[in-house]
Order: sequence, then structure tokens, then C-alpha cells
Amino acid sequence: MADTVAFLFLLLGLSMPSLKLTDAQAELRSIGVCYGRIGNNLPSEQEVVQLYAKNGFTKMRIYDPNEPTLQALRGSNIELMIGVPNQDLQSLSDASAANLWVQKYILPFSTDVKFRYIAVGNEVNPSEAAAQYVLPAMQNIYSAIRSANLQSQIKVSTAIQTSLVGNSYPPSSGSFSEAASSFINPIVQFLKQTGGPVLANAYPYFSYIGDPENINLDYALFAAPGIVFQDGKLGYQNLFDATLDALYSSLEKAGAPELEVVVSETGWPSAGGAAATLENARNYYRNLVPRVNSGTPKRPGKATETYLFAMFDENQKGPAETERHFGLFSPSMQPKYKIN
Repeated sequence: MADTVAFLFLLLGLSMPSLKLTDAQAELRSIGVCYGRIGNNLPSEQEVVQLYAKNGFTKMRIYDPNEPTLQALRGSNIELMIGVPNQDLQSLSDASAANLWVQKYILPFSTDVKFRYIAVGNEVNPSEAAAQYVLPAMQNIYSAIRSANLQSQIKVSTAIQTSLVGNSYPPSSGSFSEAASSFINPIVQFLKQTGGPVLANAYPYFSYIGDPENINLDYALFAAPGIVFQDGKLGYQNLFDATLDALYSSLEKAGAPELEVVVSETGWPSAGGAAATLENARNYYRNLVPRVNSGTPKRPGKATETYLFAMFDENQKGPAETERHFGLFSPSMQPKYKIN
């Protein structure tokens, strides 16, 4: 547990005060870290799992059923979100293929790997050909999980972009765009029936660089000194909360006010583009980590399970240079954000 305390304050860029261990546990309780592997200089899967454990990270997201990672996770107690790559969605819209997928990648590991979610597809655009296969693949994977009696442990969902919300300002007016509705509404109904959460990739960074004239940098970095705008009785001090509450409003309008939102990715790049600096990235993570445990103005007091993107800088990502600089750690496993 001492390692958890040390890394928390390392990440936040703070000096170590006198702190109860239970306080540090509370800070990291809702935090996971995405483990991307689009690089040719990354450490081994076993080293990565050891790094997670050393630094107190208890949740991991991976983007494909990488068997060396699954082997390394055995007995680790790290909760896992495992992904189905978009290119596999069409094949898994066949029930027998989905059964084989579960039999190969889930069942052999289910006794000593703590599967938490299966993310069937990542940021599939409703206009893409793959969109028609997302829900059938989700249904088939869920049926296979249910046949193995694992449905109470493993939830099946898909990771969406928050850009599916066509109207997001103010958050209370949030609604899915007309173009997205035919894609997302049946998925929302499936999640209502099966008890899975909405997985959402939320990036204030991209919102900011897309509209810097109207979005203040401090508002995107959780650094605004006070309420930036009022939405009825609710006041908003940061873009992250406003983005999530617009999604909650969209779910309400789609007939699913009870659905939980899990932030399956969020982060800030440290180099490679506008506002992508080491200081801004550090400040984003420093301010985000304690914030997610407080909930949003619309859902106060309810922690938001959130996955930081990403564990490492990935030198083969692209096409934008910023895509290579989202890591909390360098590939040498050295933390990028050091104690002041």
C-alpha cells in the first residue's frame, strides 16, 4: 500500500504529507489505466503487470485479447477491461464465432484473471460499415458469457465517443445526434436489459483544441477558479463534468436514466501539438484523479470509474504526433510526472 501512496503523490506532482493509507486508497479506487501496445520499444507484458501492481493500479484496459497479457495477469488481482477490435466485429456477429472467442480468451483465464468488462468495439462511428455489427456482436458475446454463468461478473458494452452527443451545451440539453440515434439507442436498450455500463472515451483536450476561442484552457484542465457557467441549479467548473452530464442527459432522453457511465479513456498529451505540454498533462491528471471520486453536478457523490490514457507513450501511434505522447510512463518505465 505504501507504493500506492507514493505513486499517487508522484502522479499529482505533490510532496508527501502525512496521510492515512485509506485516503490514498480512496483516491485510486475509481482509477484504471489503459495499456496500449502500439510501439516497438515497450516493456514485456510481465513487466507491465508488475509496474501496475507496484504503483497501486488495480484496473487495466487492453484493446485486444492479447494472450501474453492475459497470462501475465493471472493471480494479479488487477481488474480487466478487455477489448474486441473493430476489425473483428463482423465475424463476431456470428454466434458460433462469438462462442469460440469467449472459449479461447475468457474461459481459460476466468478463474485467476479478474475480468470486469468486455468492450465490443472502440469508437465505432455510426457511419462506418462496422457499426451494423456492434450490437449483434455484443449480444452474441453476452450470450456466450451468460452460458458460462459469468454475466454477473463480466459486463458487456462498447466504448463510444462523446461526440455521439449532438447537443451538449448546456449539459441539461444533452441528446444524441440524429445521425447517432439509430446506432446508439438499441445499444442503450441492450445495456438496460443486461446491466452493463456505457463506456465513454472523454477527452477535454480534443474539445479544447477544436474550439480554443470558446473553451478556456483552465476550464479544460480543472483549473478554473470558480463556476464557469450555470445550468439551472447546477454549476460547472470543468469541461469533464459538463461532458459527462451531457451524456447522462442524453441517456435520460433515450429512456435510460439509470445507466452508469464508465469513462473508458481520458488523458492529455505531453508533447506534439497545441497545448500539449508536460505541465498541462501533469495538471490534467493531478486535478482529474481526486475529481472523479466526487461525481458530477448531475450525479454528485457517486464516483466515476475512469481509465487514464495511457500507461506508456506509444511511438507507432498516429497520425497526429500528439497520439504518441499520452503516457504516464516512458517506455523505460520511468514516470513522466515527478515530485516537485
